[in-house]
Amino acid sequence: MAYENIEVRTEGGKVGIITLNRPKALNALNGALMDELGIALKAFDADEAIGCMVITGSEKAFAAGADISAMAKFTYTDVYKEDFITRNWETIRSIRKPVIAAVSGFALGGGCELAMMCDFIIAADNAKFGQPEIKIGIIPGAGGTQRLPRIVGKARALEMMLSAQPVESEFAAEIGLVNGVFSSDDLDSKTHAYAQMLATRSPGAQAQIKRLVNEGLDLPLPQALALERQALPAILESADYAEGLLAFEEKRAPRFAALNRK
Repeated sequence: MAYENIEVRTEGGKVGIITLNRPKALNALNGALMDELGIALKAFDADEAIGCMVITGSEKAFAAGADISAMAKFTYTDVYKEDFITRNWETIRSIRKPVIAAVSGFALGGGCELAMMCDFIIAADNAKFGQPEIKIGIIPGAGGTQRLPRIVGKARALEMMLSAQPVESEFAAEIGLVNGVFSSDDLDSKTHAYAQMLATRSPGAQAQIKRLVNEGLDLPLPQALALERQALPAILESADYAEGLLAFEEKRAPRFAALNRK
């Protein structure tokens, strides 16, 4: 497929790289870009050779937010009819393989929310994260009011959203928003090395872990634990578990079978 708003490639045969590519708009997120992102993510998820995905932007901006120029034309009816945000932004939540956000420069508004939808955030030392929507009189609408407090806690989340002040990558790591911070020059190599490592892990176990964590966060602890207990017996019968045990006994790296997720 020919993409207009993203660039797609593979790294080392195991990692799918998706680069947001609207440089004149600092990678502002519009409907067309999010449609293409969802298509690319699903294609990589269905590709048995791919074990991990990376979403990245430019050195100047991961994504500076949702496309305000497009949103300015929306009415209540437009948003309701088009199922704005839910229709295509949440596609990433259905992806079973690990997804890493490699963030350089600005990750503001929808850009910060997109990064939080990923499983990991690895940031360059020039990255800035923020939810500045209040400055134009609206609220974060792609998960900011819900995901951010779950990640950094109520006080920090309210501070970021009510003040509209961005936080730099080192502080973002301190409050748990970011998994790791590297120099701008090292961001790509460090991210790709991490992605290659994740791509060697059991695809079946990865998919189950992601599902259990995401679904369990919305449940009281006893129900979440029950969900985990229900998933365990099937894993014990899996080919990946059998291979993992054999590899452990033979003192070698496991060769997990790829999972067909089509």
